[in-house]
Amino acid sequence: MTTLSPAKNVLGTELMACSYDPLTGYYRDGCCQTDASDAGSHLICARVTADFLAFSLSVGNDLSTPRPEYRFTGLKPGDRWCLCALRWREALEAGVAPPVVLEATHESALQFVTLESLRQHAWRQSSRS
Repeated sequence: MTTLSPAKNVLGTELMACSYDPLTGYYRDGCCQTDASDAGSHLICARVTADFLAFSLSVGNDLSTPRPEYRFTGLKPGDRWCLCALRWREALEAGVAPPVVLEATHESALQFVTLESLRQHAWRQSSRS
């Protein structure tokens, strides 16, 4: 029997949960876990902002509108959510990247964005609400 090691975050430590309310993650387990079937690479735990939500809507991904058929209540500013790495990078390039929870961002995100970019946008609970 093989034991899988815990997933790692971009800091090289054990991946922490991103959000249970709203329930996020590719597997809807609260974590930004991934595997080969996750075509969107939902790897970056972000604390979404109004600017990011407007940007996401403008590029065709409405994250604000509830979709009960998918058990999705819609996001509001301040919610934490596992974002697609390429969408976060797109938002970064547009100047609207939301803050990132480094401890809950999967290490595979580093295939798409630099640790420096993530650190520059790190959410610090003590300095932001």
